[in-house]
Amino acid sequence: MLQVRVHGPGDVRVDQIDDPEPGPNDALVRVAACGVCGSDLNYIKMGGVAGPGPDPLCLGHEISGTVEYVGPGVKLVHLGDRVVVQPGSTEPISKYGSGSPYGGLTPLLRVTEADQRLHRVPDNLALDLAAFAEPLAVGMHAVDQARVEPGEGVVVFGCGPIGLGAVATLVDRGHERVVAVDLSATRRGLALGLGAQAAFDPTATDLWEELKSLHGTKPFMFGPTAATAAFIEASGADQVILDVIDNAAVGSRLSVVALHYRPIKVSFLTLLMKELTLRGSIEYPARFESSVELLARRDLSALITHRFGLEQFHDALTALEGSQDCGKVLITLDPTQW
Repeated sequence: MLQVRVHGPGDVRVDQIDDPEPGPNDALVRVAACGVCGSDLNYIKMGGVAGPGPDPLCLGHEISGTVEYVGPGVKLVHLGDRVVVQPGSTEPISKYGSGSPYGGLTPLLRVTEADQRLHRVPDNLALDLAAFAEPLAVGMHAVDQARVEPGEGVVVFGCGPIGLGAVATLVDRGHERVVAVDLSATRRGLALGLGAQAAFDPTATDLWEELKSLHGTKPFMFGPTAATAAFIEASGADQVILDVIDNAAVGSRLSVVALHYRPIKVSFLTLLMKELTLRGSIEYPARFESSVELLARRDLSALITHRFGLEQFHDALTALEGSQDCGKVLITLDPTQW
């Protein structure tokens, strides 16, 4: 069968591999759809999770499908269940699509420790959209890390799938003062469609003055700042972190979910004077299935902007790399399951 694998820096192929052989605590999932993530682009560029390894790296960690086989030790998952895969679990192995021997860009996926990794998809949620559960869970955890309280103003920098997942989570939780920031008009439009209060291009407007108008001001010894209480950094732009520290209000919080590979020179004197809280955010909320439940409550189908077959994987990469206007890029392996 086919499997997308990284063989070295810049070398990604759709390979032929052997069919999976499940163990007693495993399930086989017939993959319906699998998203392509910005982290996949980084793995391809580096030749692996942190560089080339001894074996090719299997890609694909945003996975939905239907259970086709369950081992005798599996108790919570049944044949025919419509599911999403939680890429990480408590077992001591790397995350699916990010260093483990398995990846979701394949027609038939072996899921180890199936009772921990598989979550049922309700009947009212199409399986193509269910594949968005993983990036939505990442955005949801970034919101959790920002500790946004009712009535507070919050800004999401970067409206790719993770940032849009954060916006969707905030709006779903009843927050009305959510501002999105992105260079792309298309992505800003997606954020507004989710219910954001406003969306700005930071190169075309003075963002911090706009935030003062929307969220009010708060005193600081060098002049008033925007009273925005929380920020979520999902853009990957180093300057965003510096701008937030320079312009944020006393006591505000910054949740960083984007990947920043290079060191950033931060003014810890400013951080100290403002008593800012800086938190990292990686992976998921305590209940991964919370993202599935949100998808079943709200129609987020507009966030999937590009679809490709598995044999078109390189076209999907081109779309993801070449456009700031895409939302989620999806590989559709078996549309008959939706």
